[in-house]
Order: sequence, then structure tokens, then C-alpha cells
Amino acid sequence: MKPTLLQYQRGSAATLLLGFIMMCAGSYLLLESIVVSQTYFLGVGLYHMGGMPITGGMILVPLIFGIGFIFFRPSSLIGWALAIGSLSAMILGVIVNTHFGLRQMSLFELIGIFVLCVGGLGLFLRALADGRRRSGSVSL
Repeated sequence: MKPTLLQYQRGSAATLLLGFIMMCAGSYLLLESIVVSQTYFLGVGLYHMGGMPITGGMILVPLIFGIGFIFFRPSSLIGWALAIGSLSAMILGVIVNTHFGLRQMSLFELIGIFVLCVGGLGLFLRALADGRRRSGSVSL
């Protein structure tokens, strides 16, 4: 029985390279199809406390007081707590209000992207595993 092309390439550098290229192409296409949007605008609440929205401006007030305390007395624990707390709240508010979604695409495109990503990963890992078996370093 004559060996097929995949039997010749099993565990070879060509399979490793093909898997890596497929993974890179699939990952690129997947990342290109992700749409990032943000719903944070001036006046829109970052957080809600007691049913009342807390806007970005309300978070700036403790930051200003904290910076004032720090310049007045650098060892002031209250100043550092206000400044670090309000900066953390602002950064978390921006991260929380960031939304990720996929652009509109056909099922054929989406399946093609996933086949490239996962198929490339499978080829890449198979080539790595076969290379380790041949060298005798790890038995899987």
C-alpha cells in the first residue's frame, strides 16, 4: 500500500509550518471580524448606587480632592486613597462599558475562520507531539 501525502508529512516541519500558518490566518481573520464599541458618553452612568447613576464627573470630584490632599500633605492616607480609588473606578468603568461583537458575516465565513484556527492548532500540536515521540523525550 502506497503511503499518502499526510503520512509522509506527519510530524514533519511542513506540518508544523502549515499548522502555524493556518492558525495565524484564522486568528487574523477572527480578530479582524471583531467590532469593539463603547457605551460610555458624558452624562451616562458608569456605576449605579442606590438606583442613581454615578457619572464620570462625579468620580472626578474625589480625584481632585485626593490630588489636593496629596499636594498639601504627601503622607496623607486619605488623599492617596481618594486618588487611587477614583482612578481605579474610572479605569474599571471604561473597561466595563467596552463591548465586543462580531461583524455581520455568513455562516460559511465563520465556519471557514474556525476551521483555520482549530484545524491549524490541531496540525501544529500533532506535529509537535510526533516530533517528541520520535526523539523519545516525552511519551504521550
